[in-house]
This record gives sequence, C-alpha cells and structure tokens, in this order.
Amino acid sequence: MTESTTDTDFLIIGAGIVGVTAAHELQTAGRRVLLIDRDAPGAGASQGNAGHFATEQIFPIADASILWKVPRLLLDPLGPLAIDWRYAHRITPWLLRFLWNMRPAQVRRTTEALAALSGGSLAAWQDLLGRSGGLSLIRSRESLTVFEHTATGRRLERDMKQMQAHGVPVSAIGGDEARERVPALSDRVVGALHFTATGHVADPLKVLEHVWGHARQAGAQFRRAEARRVRVSDDGVVVATEQGDIHAGQVLIACGAHSRPLVRDATGVKAPLDTERGYHLMLPAEQQRLPMAIASAERRFIMTPMDGGLRLAGTVEFGGLERPENWRRAWVLREHANALLQPALDDARARPWMGFRPTLPDCLPVIDRVGPGGRLLMAFGHHHLGLTQSAFTARILTALANDQEPPVSIEPYRLQRFGRTAWN
Repeated sequence: MTESTTDTDFLIIGAGIVGVTAAHELQTAGRRVLLIDRDAPGAGASQGNAGHFATEQIFPIADASILWKVPRLLLDPLGPLAIDWRYAHRITPWLLRFLWNMRPAQVRRTTEALAALSGGSLAAWQDLLGRSGGLSLIRSRESLTVFEHTATGRRLERDMKQMQAHGVPVSAIGGDEARERVPALSDRVVGALHFTATGHVADPLKVLEHVWGHARQAGAQFRRAEARRVRVSDDGVVVATEQGDIHAGQVLIACGAHSRPLVRDATGVKAPLDTERGYHLMLPAEQQRLPMAIASAERRFIMTPMDGGLRLAGTVEFGGLERPENWRRAWVLREHANALLQPALDDARARPWMGFRPTLPDCLPVIDRVGPGGRLLMAFGHHHLGLTQSAFTARILTALANDQEPPVSIEPYRLQRFGRTAWN
C-alpha cells in the first residue's frame, strides 16, 4: 500500500550531517521539515568521520605540487592515496577533471572558496550547539599538524603564510614544544603547526544525534524512505519513493555520495561526483592518550581523541560504491600512529570502519538553489570536510530557502559549473 503526504513545505533527502544540520536550521527558522533517508540518521559516512573541525584545510587536494608524488602514492597499496585497479576505467574521467583543476588560477579560486566556507564553520557550529545546549560536545579548540622532516617543515612554513593571509590562526612550533603540549608524541616529531581555531568533537554520531534530537523537538519529522525520482515544477516538488509520492514546496538533495542520480534526474546535469572511500581504526583502550587532534603532514592521517577511544582516520581510496572494503587500509593506520607516539598503542578491541566521502574534482561542494521558484536546493560533495562545513552550509541553505542574502556568495559552489540545468 502506498501513501503520500502534503504535510510539509520542506523536504530534505539525506540524513547525514549536512542534511541533519540543514533540517535543524530550517526547522528552528520556522519551516516545516520532513527528513527522509533509507537508513537512520547518521547511519552512513557521518558516523565515521575523523571528528575534527578542519578549518585549517583551505587548500584543494587538486594542486600541481602533488603531481610528482602521485605515481609513488598509487604504487603503494597501503599509502594515503590508492585506486582499486578494477575501478580505474570508471574514475579516469574524474581524474582528468581533477588534473584540469590544478591550473594555478583555479587553485587560487578554490582556495578562496574553501577559506570562505571554513572561515565561518567553527563559529557556525558554536552557535548551533550553543542554541541547542550541546557546546560540551566540542572537546578542544586547537590541534597540531606534526612533521618528521625539516624539508616538510619548510613547505609548511610557506603554507602557514598563505593560511594566515586567509585569516587562519596558526603558528609554527618546534618538536620540544609540541611534546610539551602533547607528551605522547615521539622524538620523530621535529616540529608542528599549532592551530587555535580548529578543534574536535566527543563523537561525530553523538553530535549528529544531538542536533537531530533538537530539530525533532522543534517539530522536524523523519521517515525512512528511499528517494527514487525528483520532479520540480511551478506547483511544487514531487519525490517518488518506494512508499509512494511525497509532495513539498521545496526540496533539498543532501545525500552525499548518493546524490548524483537524483541531481541528474531533477536538473539534467551530470555532476562529476565520485566517492573517496575513507577508513578509520577505533581504539577503545586509548581514551586518554591525546588532549587534541594530531594530524601528520607526511603520513596524511589524523588521530582524534573521542569518548569511545582514539580514532585513527585518513587515506583515500577510489573504488566506487560497490567494491568490498580493503581492511588493510584501516589497520595500516595503527603503524603510522605508533611511529608518532610513545609508548605503542593498545589495540585491544580495535574496530575498523569504512565510509564514502562524496567528492567533486574541483574540491568544492555544490551548494545551490535552482528550478522554478527556487524550489530545488542542493548540498553535496563536501568530501572530507562534511562535518567541518555542515553547520555553515546549513546557514547558507536556510538563507537561500527563505529568500535571504546568504552569509557568503554561492557563486563558487553553483551546480552550473558542471553544465546547464533544465531551466537555463
């Protein structure tokens, strides 16, 4: 038996951190929100992220400086970047676009756009959690990026100057000072960048559940349903699900790595969305090891202390949505962590995890409003910055949905950079 509803003016497809924060901001701004997903809120990639507010990450991955490293990285099956050879033919067009976005002018534009999103992200989270009574879920407001080689330190000094030019609070410290702040760091660490406007959370899933709980108290509703088609007209939006059609005044597509077919169905645009398969290793026995999140410049992973233990997260694998997990990529993180910490980690009851990070070849998300009457909104492609940017993205979406001026220009994030929509 099918059913349909017209009892909402705003429908959100996707109950990850972007969809849930948008539901919270829209509902508390006076909209009637219905959130749908085929799984429970937070069941996807949002529960397994690094838990770090990475406001310092303003540089795109698509940077020509990494070109000479790519062959070596790809030849290492357990390195920070890998491609499943069985997926190579599928990812090749995406990689060509990725290379095209390494042009210096494009890198500058992308850096400015990422800095604009990151610049408002921590304040947006503090505001959202302050209003909802969840500020205690933020555990620290600083982090370190450590390095083991002086050549890396020289490169990071150059990066630091660019970060400071974009308003990122950061300073360089030596290895001894880094160990004073974090005694567990080994002697391999020769220096670090110290960030004072980043931070981490107690548990990403707890944060999402807290935000959704507050949205639900304000009147937002959830239905477990899978969106299959989206139709936008002057009269409204119709979303077809396996349970029947849902009618709404406006709709937001925010289902992460699964957004592409719905966006194409609704707009005609083939967004070049692919997925970074991200891994983490959770160490429940290591709850007291670190006071803050520690990233490694050379090893390209991060260690985040959480309520449930120490989370080691990182590495990028291009293998699509269907290939089975390569758990060796999670366990190798233990080796990287042991090289940076003393004594060796206690990996009793360690648990590996893998999730899908939605990523676009220019390293920017889509945040946009299109269609008749601006009925269709989109927010996807935040790659590894979904947690960081979600609260600020929700603020942008709320302004767009209510015909208000957003806090930043959405021009760099528009869908039309990938093609003309059905309404252009």
